[in-house]
Amino acid sequence: MIRARRIGVTAVAALAALAGTPGLAQARQPSETRPLTAPADSALPSGWLVAGEGAARELVWRSPRPVPPGDARVEFHAGDRLLGVPRPGKDGRTFRLSLDAVGGAPLKDLQVLASGRRLDAPAAGSARRNQRARTAPQLPAPLPANSVDPGRPGAYRTLSGEYTLPPVKLPGYAQPVEMRAVVVAPKGATGRRPLALFLHGRHVTCYKPGAEDDVNIDWPCPAGTKEIPSYKGYLKDQRLLASQGYVTVSISANGINGQDGDVEDAGAQGRSSLVRLHLARWAEWAAHPGKAPAAVREAPRADLSRVLLVGHSRGGEGVNRAAMDSLYPPPAAQDGYRGPVRWKIRGTVLIGPTIFGQNPVADVPSATILPGCDGDVSDLEGETYLDGTRGVSRGTALHSAVYVVGANHNFFNSEWTPGQSEAPASDDFYDSPQEPDGVCSANTPTRLSADQQHRAGSTYIAAAARLFVGGDDRVRPLLDGTGRRAPSADPARVLTHAVGARRSGGFLPDGGVKVTGGRVCRADTDPARACLGQDALGMSPHFGWWDVETDSAKSAVAMRWSAPGGPTKITSTAPVSLAGARSLALRVFVPPNTAGTALDVAVADSAGRRADLGRITVDGLPGSSRTASYWARELRVPLTAATRAGLDLAHVKSLSLTPRSASGQAWFMDAWGWAPGTPAVKAAALPRVDVGRITVKEGDSGARTYHVPVRVSGHGAGTARFYVVDPGTGEATEKVVPVLPGATPIDVPVEVKGDALFGHDEEQNLLVKAVHGAVVGSYRGGVTAQNDDPAPAVTLTPAVRATEGEPLTWRISLSSPAEVPLWFPLRLLPVTDGAELSTKDVDPRWLEDVSGRQPDPELPLSQVEMYVGPDVPAGSTSAEFGIPTVKDQVAEPEESVRLTLTDESGDPLPDAPIATGTVVDTP
Repeated sequence: MIRARRIGVTAVAALAALAGTPGLAQARQPSETRPLTAPADSALPSGWLVAGEGAARELVWRSPRPVPPGDARVEFHAGDRLLGVPRPGKDGRTFRLSLDAVGGAPLKDLQVLASGRRLDAPAAGSARRNQRARTAPQLPAPLPANSVDPGRPGAYRTLSGEYTLPPVKLPGYAQPVEMRAVVVAPKGATGRRPLALFLHGRHVTCYKPGAEDDVNIDWPCPAGTKEIPSYKGYLKDQRLLASQGYVTVSISANGINGQDGDVEDAGAQGRSSLVRLHLARWAEWAAHPGKAPAAVREAPRADLSRVLLVGHSRGGEGVNRAAMDSLYPPPAAQDGYRGPVRWKIRGTVLIGPTIFGQNPVADVPSATILPGCDGDVSDLEGETYLDGTRGVSRGTALHSAVYVVGANHNFFNSEWTPGQSEAPASDDFYDSPQEPDGVCSANTPTRLSADQQHRAGSTYIAAAARLFVGGDDRVRPLLDGTGRRAPSADPARVLTHAVGARRSGGFLPDGGVKVTGGRVCRADTDPARACLGQDALGMSPHFGWWDVETDSAKSAVAMRWSAPGGPTKITSTAPVSLAGARSLALRVFVPPNTAGTALDVAVADSAGRRADLGRITVDGLPGSSRTASYWARELRVPLTAATRAGLDLAHVKSLSLTPRSASGQAWFMDAWGWAPGTPAVKAAALPRVDVGRITVKEGDSGARTYHVPVRVSGHGAGTARFYVVDPGTGEATEKVVPVLPGATPIDVPVEVKGDALFGHDEEQNLLVKAVHGAVVGSYRGGVTAQNDDPAPAVTLTPAVRATEGEPLTWRISLSSPAEVPLWFPLRLLPVTDGAELSTKDVDPRWLEDVSGRQPDPELPLSQVEMYVGPDVPAGSTSAEFGIPTVKDQVAEPEESVRLTLTDESGDPLPDAPIATGTVVDTP
């Protein structure tokens, strides 16, 4: 039974199914709903406080400088545990997380992260690692030129215009969202032309002209400010495509950016609805041109059977969801578009995308651009748009990763680029003068200029359009790991690897294999099971953190050797078919800034016949402690030796990798049979899984049972991996179960026990990922039990006295006990009559603990930023708070301090009494 103070999962069937299965993986979920337990004597680090009262109590972090709103989620962590996603303040510096969402572990090692990037302090050891990286990174050698270059402008001149339609109301959004777009189209093109739709990512929405730093992410924009036109940032890309015969449209999504902090999926469903609302209008205008706005009427008629979606950052996740929703409709209650699907999405381009839902669409081809110097979505989690499709459906859709060395996150959008934008803009890769980065700092040989980066982005967007929509297989070598370059993207170094298309078979670490001479590793905080150790120089896109700390779905084979010749053998539990393949394509990575790692490749069939296929040489990417450079290179060896040796390629049983370098490390991601060509893609009829959430009142007595809503729609049968999270311990129990339309794949009853004690809201969470033959829409849900008891009234001892050397001690009393610990922050106020206690009058160790500073230079205590206050344990009605004073030999008058309770911003409550403390000299 999974229990918390008020919530208990009592489903015998659910837990029996989840806990009694061989191979069950236990994953630790960083619960977002456990009560705060901060010992009274443990001070929070500088910049942190607990503020507010009653149900409004929050954990607050104040940044020393503004944190620009971005596409990555800002997260509070305590060590390896996620506490939750805080709410940003309008000042851009203050972030607040309700104590309802703070974990139960002690608040030690507090950190603020965004896509693995530390915001509140440099990463441990980064100076040492960057010193090593400054001299080591080298650009990869230029690749041979491809036979065709999609970055060259086409034959058409272009025309442009804009349209604005009435705003739309989307589920979960308080304010209507704009329907605005810029259109760029070929001039004089005849017939229906394919349509490319662009969706920008999450960025500040409003700015005040003439004020360099006066920006916000409000919606609607306040009076005196102008809307930032992020949707105009892809005009260069649009003009290139339009010159090649495409009608293009880039849509505005500021109304979602300004409100997506209040929705559970960070806006993915809202962005999908917005995209499909625009597509529906284009379908209507194609059928009835007279109804179209002028900008659309002047363009050639759009062919809605040939649509490419291009999304940047959270826009990438939005267009992925739009592709999913077009094939597998979402529940009507959560969708802002309920009309027919009158379009066909042929492919997606995802630029530095987020993928909070870990739910890529397997049967829609994709090209994911991974910026090597991304300072926003810095873990390059978009790699999951490839890795997460393996084995899910038919495997005929090509999914490509396009790694652009030296590119940042923002400069793919000219409206996010300094010197090109209408509003203030910045380089998202923050360059510290005190600690320059050897790969990504400005003016390093590996860093691209804004124009070079945008030109490379335009070229590879055009490559995807030409392959996915135009069907030109000559472009495929630019995207599928063959190792060709488009000269239009020079001097950018662009590397690719891929899954899908005409790949067959597959050795997958998480697909049932036995490994000797190496180990299967995974995304895990336990160093014994993790793929990257503590000495890793940065991150890997292949093992990006999700909502569970341990993720058995993200795995590799780790190899380490100190002498050549010791093979790592990967044996599949079921034979792998490489029949019809020309080569074996392997995805392998080595540490950044290394070169020449050599591995001999061999295979054996079920009859024991063995063939040496050849040698591969793997180089690392340019990397530093701030980059995600542990990224797999695609390497191919011909299968001709296996054919000559008489191997049965339809029944290959094992793959061996033998190092020939003196020493080193390597990680094996997967291997496939490869043949040239781009097959036609037909989406399979799959069941869709959506997890919902219900919110209930706890009540004052008794117990009620509720069920986590899980909806399976669509067609066919598949399997999905569910995670049931224990709200008390944060542990997640994981199980792969069948999913069928109309059936309940997993039943998670939640028992809510009522009481009359004040507490925090508590959640029972359920998460899901597709495994095979299924898609996932809403990946997270559960049951939330709301506290419905008032917070106890608080009183504070009005006045205390002490002799120097003794503590000044106040008592906080509650009118009734609470079922959770409560911390009451206090603020010291200036003394208005007489002398004030100073930093030299108190215990220096206490002063350092609560403020991080020393007694000198001497200051009145009210001028020192400190966060203090007592912790009242659960079930108790009082606690004491003390300021330890020190004894000296100086004759002094009476000295005082004044303090009061604060609100959620750390400001004194208007009705709170002021308590005083007076210290007198020793008699």
